[in-house]
Amino acid sequence: ISQDQVMMSHSPLRMFKRYHEKCVLVSGQGPLLDIAQDLGFCQPITIDTLREKRPLLDAVDHDRKPKVLHSQEQLLSPSTVVLFGEPVRWETSLQLIIDVLLTSGYPGNAYEQESYPHIPVLACNMDLMWVAEAQSPRFGHGTFMVCLENIYKKITGKDLKYEALMGKPSRLTYQYAEHLIRAQALQRSWEQPIHTLYAVGDNLMTDVYGANLWEQELAGAAAGRCSSVLVCTGVYSPHAEAAPDTRDSGARGVFHGHRDFSFDPGLVEPDHIVPDVEAAVDLVFQLENFAP
Repeated sequence: ISQDQVMMSHSPLRMFKRYHEKCVLVSGQGPLLDIAQDLGFCQPITIDTLREKRPLLDAVDHDRKPKVLHSQEQLLSPSTVVLFGEPVRWETSLQLIIDVLLTSGYPGNAYEQESYPHIPVLACNMDLMWVAEAQSPRFGHGTFMVCLENIYKKITGKDLKYEALMGKPSRLTYQYAEHLIRAQALQRSWEQPIHTLYAVGDNLMTDVYGANLWEQELAGAAAGRCSSVLVCTGVYSPHAEAAPDTRDSGARGVFHGHRDFSFDPGLVEPDHIVPDVEAAVDLVFQLENFAP
């Protein structure tokens, strides 16, 4: 599998060229600078770099507070915030992102009363929870975003706004996925048009919701159908209490999707439920009459 066949939650950021030349503050973990530069951003700054330049801003952990005050170093002013994924030290990231938003990109200055609307925020990967080795789901980037949004509103009384939301269930993510699939078909000189897209995932509120939402708006797409296939090896469990009736869970208000996506019971109804990904592939082969 080549790199141009793989899509991450942040992959659609390649299309946001108007921000690529600007200084952007990036939040998450891993090789953030490499990821940002690979996407086209020329001047990314990490939370760690901002903290090093402005050590007085990170005051929650007393052991990390500077013992000696030095003059502040010069720092480019971020004009955009890019949230790639959940960071490691949440208190540091929450504090510094709020500082950047409330000072229009000049952290260290006093908060501005007229800093709304704030500088653009681009966010990826909205999953509230994900499944790892633990028996129960773990916090995902969506949980971090809930914290950031509520802190911002508690301080300002206003909603934090996103310039764009990427990752499932965002329409933008499925549009970009279709773009990549069509590009692959073109490279292989496939003459038959792609009629059906299959979205395979383990989360009703992201994978299935996004696939069904995308199918509602396929008018401008080459494919005419997006079929959702739910697997039982992750967030979704057929043995969970609320599993038999997703509509009922919505009625109780248990919607784990992002606040900017309204709950529609029909959007969390998968077209197919299978045990695992291998069974999903077998199902697609069967539905498409394809013999590998």
